[in-house]
Amino acid sequence: MLIGVPREIKNHEYRVGITPAGVRALVDAGHEVRVESRAGERIGYSDAQYRSAGARIAASAAEAYACPLIVKVKEPQESEIPLLSEGQVLFTYLHLAADPDLARRLMERKIVGIAYETVTDPHGALPLLTPMSEVAGRIAIQAGAASLQLANGGSGVLLGGVPGVCPGKVVVLGAGTVGTHAARMALGLGADITLLDISLPRLRRLDEVFGGRIKTRYSEAHAIEELVSEADLVVGSVLLPGKRAPKLLGRNLIQRMRPGSVLVDVAIDQGGCADTSRPTTHSSPTYIEEGVVHYCVTNMPAACARTSTQALTNATQPYVLQLAGKGYRVALKADPGLRNGLNLHLGHVTHAGLAADLGYPAMAPEAVLD
Repeated sequence: MLIGVPREIKNHEYRVGITPAGVRALVDAGHEVRVESRAGERIGYSDAQYRSAGARIAASAAEAYACPLIVKVKEPQESEIPLLSEGQVLFTYLHLAADPDLARRLMERKIVGIAYETVTDPHGALPLLTPMSEVAGRIAIQAGAASLQLANGGSGVLLGGVPGVCPGKVVVLGAGTVGTHAARMALGLGADITLLDISLPRLRRLDEVFGGRIKTRYSEAHAIEELVSEADLVVGSVLLPGKRAPKLLGRNLIQRMRPGSVLVDVAIDQGGCADTSRPTTHSSPTYIEEGVVHYCVTNMPAACARTSTQALTNATQPYVLQLAGKGYRVALKADPGLRNGLNLHLGHVTHAGLAADLGYPAMAPEAVLD
């Protein structure tokens, strides 16, 4: 199969869908890979390395997109949408629940959209979202700590404190992968951390893992209001796979937060968990609203794009080999977890949660693949 790997053009997005090592694996399996020139240049993967691995270098985005299977990292940007063609398989992060207009336009193009973020493993986990959630959780604390600095609009709190001075208070909403890694990173800085979740078994497990060094709290409205209003840094890491993030933080609660406190809304690519959250970019990552510094970058892992690319492609490579080797219909029929990644198929929405959020009828993947 001919596989296209475009250069990412989202703001400060330097990740790439396939590494030279991945190209070699695909070429060895009998496939042809077309990589857009300079696709991996900023993270140390040169065109020469891709050629050495067996790729053909595409001189333009149009040439890279002229392939039946497209493997990339982020959702198509405005200039990329016209390059998509009917029946083309797009394997990438889509996050369509937060972008109804993009969903509509991709449906009009009648592409086959397989979203990394809804692929599942046999245990129901999200193997293609997990590596980027790990990165984003760690970056959330770095970004939050920097945003707390006075020069960046923050309150001037040092998360770890110093002898004789209390550490900063960090509240993490959601104890999934993002939340766990955020808590781990904050713990390393010496912060005072409270982690909230609706799963008591998960909270028990993390209490054991962290040896009681972080506080855990059952997530309900009273607890959220109490803790968030006193926090220096809040990390929003709630997730409903394929659906819009729940709004846990109303504007009235944001107004009650301390002036100069920080909200890092990692859920922003699914719409965000606060009424005051709106997407930002790495070029302009923060804004202040209701006296609170908001960091709402939709592609946070791109800040550490080399590490992120390696972590992501380690996870996606086996699926790319399945899609290329069997064709998408056979691959999706054979692997229920990969089939859960099918969000769009030739103009239909094929993920129930996404369909509910967007207001479209849901078509069962099994029905459209027959």
